[in-house]
Amino acid sequence: MAKQEAAAATAGIEKLSFEEALTELEKIVRQLETGAADLKTPIDSYERGMALRQYCDSKLKEAQGRIEKITVSADGKASTEDFKISE
Repeated sequence: MAKQEAAAATAGIEKLSFEEALTELEKIVRQLETGAADLKTPIDSYERGMALRQYCDSKLKEAQGRIEKITVSADGKASTEDFKISE
C-alpha cells in the first residue's frame, strides 16, 4: 500500500516543466497552510509536495550543471569555467 501511495504522489511529475511543478508546489503549500481539509488530504498533499520539491531541486541542479561563467583575464583573453552557486 505504501508503494501505491508513493507512486500516486509522484505520478506525472516527470512530465511537468519546472515552472508547472513549482506552481503546483506553491498551491499545495497554500492549501496546507490553511488547514481546511480532512487529515488524509494534507498527508497526500505533503507527500506530493515533497516529490515536487525533489523534482524542482533536481531540475535546478541540472540547469546549474549546464551554466558556464565567462571570465576575462587581465590580458583581455576570454575563457569559460563552470559556474558554481555557493550553498
